[in-house]
Amino acid sequence: MRGVSKHYDTAPDPRLGSGGLRVLDNISFTAKKGEFVTIVGPNGCGKSTFFRMLSDLEEMDYGKILIGGKTVKEAKIGYVFQNYRESLYPWRTCLGNLMVAMELDGVPRRQRRKKVEEFLWRLDMSVREDAYPYELSGGQQQMLGILRALLYEPDILLLDEPFSSLDFQTTLYMHDKIMEVWEKTGVTVLFISHNIHEAVYLADKVVVFSKRPARVVEVIETNLPRPRDYKVTESDQFFEVRNRVMELFRDEIMDSFLFMELSGF
Repeated sequence: MRGVSKHYDTAPDPRLGSGGLRVLDNISFTAKKGEFVTIVGPNGCGKSTFFRMLSDLEEMDYGKILIGGKTVKEAKIGYVFQNYRESLYPWRTCLGNLMVAMELDGVPRRQRRKKVEEFLWRLDMSVREDAYPYELSGGQQQMLGILRALLYEPDILLLDEPFSSLDFQTTLYMHDKIMEVWEKTGVTVLFISHNIHEAVYLADKVVVFSKRPARVVEVIETNLPRPRDYKVTESDQFFEVRNRVMELFRDEIMDSFLFMELSGF
């Protein structure tokens, strides 16, 4: 990502100081192939907008994004949204949901089923093939969405706060499950989170965004050992990284609150 910027035209608003709204301001950082990168920043700073640029759902005004040397139009992007209930097809079974991308690519049904079976076997996972999404728990539904995105064999997997709607117990389980799946597939992951503990625990590096218009405040390598479990959260190294991210995050949200007070919001 090099110099990614985005501006929206809006009606003139004296509180904004102009007739437009800058959302992203020169976003630049690099993710290595197979790396797990988390992104944190204040609410409304433009993280999801940045993901829409990455997935070619929205045009950037300036900048350049290359994924393995390919543009966002050429690369295969897996995108998992935070609202798992609305991202799955309720009239399709679990198996039917998993086969969607292959079906759109024209892969014959028998080959689609075989690929799903081989994929699940490689991950040592199983799904209730004949069940419908509404029969699954929240964690199972979100994992189904993640598996569907991975079956697309993406160059990069985008996870936009995928666990924010889950309860605490399920979230803890999903943290370890997503790392297990990631380690077996080797896919490059970008993961948006509002939970700093989660962001540090999962990541090889944490990218901290500023308040809007978002810029990269700092990129922090966690250097935490892998494979990883929750024992690492008791280490001095974990607390050092978490506290640094918290310090940066706190500075940004305090600046945001100050801006709101001065602007009369």
